[in-house]
Amino acid sequence: MTTTPVPDDDFLRLDQQICFSLNAASRAFGSLYRVVLKDLGLTYPQYLVMLVLWEHGDLPVKKVGEHLRLDSGTLSPLLKRLETASLVRRERSALDERSVLVGLTGEGTALRERALRVPRRIAAATGFELAEIEDLRTRLDRLTGALDAAALEETPGSG
Repeated sequence: MTTTPVPDDDFLRLDQQICFSLNAASRAFGSLYRVVLKDLGLTYPQYLVMLVLWEHGDLPVKKVGEHLRLDSGTLSPLLKRLETASLVRRERSALDERSVLVGLTGEGTALRERALRVPRRIAAATGFELAEIEDLRTRLDRLTGALDAAALEETPGSG
């Protein structure tokens, strides 16, 4: 497959920026998730935390952050709001007092059942077949890996 080269002047056009297309899609997802998650009483970032805990069970806050690519400064307020909503509990690790474990409460566990319909509603809204969604996710994961590697190469003192 050959591609037509993009003229230099066109590289700075907004419609040529993959980052803008990804950002626009992300904002569109955010708008849809706001509506879909309203019944669960969750924001999208809170939903992501719950997904990690439903999948992995109790985890140190640091591990939750690693799964979500969030630092503790961003994650801590999310966890506090989920704890206030009685969906999660936080407690110091008995093995390492510096580590805080986060886990689901009974209410948080029960919420999973109501959340099961969310992915299907989102998938249906895309208008894509499930195979197309899987292909897109695979490509985005590959893109993320390539961008992470490129950023590391660009970081002073990393090479």
